[in-house]
Amino acid sequence: MATVAAGVRQSPKRARPKRRHMSFWTWFWLIMAALYFLVPLFSTLLFSLDTGAHQYGFKWYAKTFADPQFRSTLWLSLRIAIETVIIGLVLMVPTVYWIHLRLPQLRPVMDVISILPFVVPPVALVVGLSGAFNVMPWLLSNWWLILPLVYVILALPFTYRSLDAGMRAIDVRTLTEAAQSCGAPAWKTLLFVILPNIRTAMLAGAFLTLAIVMGEYTISSLLLFNTFAVYIYYIGNTQAYQASALAIISFALTWGAMMALLLFSRGRGRAGGVGQGAVGGR
Repeated sequence: MATVAAGVRQSPKRARPKRRHMSFWTWFWLIMAALYFLVPLFSTLLFSLDTGAHQYGFKWYAKTFADPQFRSTLWLSLRIAIETVIIGLVLMVPTVYWIHLRLPQLRPVMDVISILPFVVPPVALVVGLSGAFNVMPWLLSNWWLILPLVYVILALPFTYRSLDAGMRAIDVRTLTEAAQSCGAPAWKTLLFVILPNIRTAMLAGAFLTLAIVMGEYTISSLLLFNTFAVYIYYIGNTQAYQASALAIISFALTWGAMMALLLFSRGRGRAGGVGQGAVGGR
């Protein structure tokens, strides 16, 4: 025991990493960027709280929440976003997995295809879809059929890039071969081995898709669907104070989703670290 204790006492201390001090210009540009972002947001918040005669309150927020159009359009956009996320992940997760596993030579082709929605304007996309589905007018009149399909195309760059980054962060081939050596079929390998390892990437793609769908105006407006973005545009043209309150609410919803992703990712990271430590200890 004494020898062990002496060995512990004589063990060299680890050198603490030196803290890097940020320069004046680094602080300057950080403060300027924060002011550029926060000052307009703070001005919008003050304007949304102004009830007249230099008094402040939540009058416009209460009016917004009491508006039936607010609740109906928000719920419609959320349903469209959920359906878009499900369709996008069901289509893209197996595709990206198979490309990384069997067809890595097609990754440059997929990179080009994934950026095509940035090249094609939404107006041209709507006009093309309207002409293609002109023989099926019932399809264009049902939001749950047409809008999620269009938004899957619109969110393709973000969904594909998120999943591609998640697949690159893990050893897809080794995990697949290990699962196959245990007798797991392909669908079990994807469902129980690959998906848990790319959960954060899937959540990132899902929240980016959610933000796109909640803020998309052109396509839903041209197809005559009254979504949340169309409602925001209408309020912005008719009621200034309520429009500022609605902008703050939309900002809070978007950042709330992003913070949920950040907290969930950190929780998964801690859990993974504890699990690895337990395996190593065994």
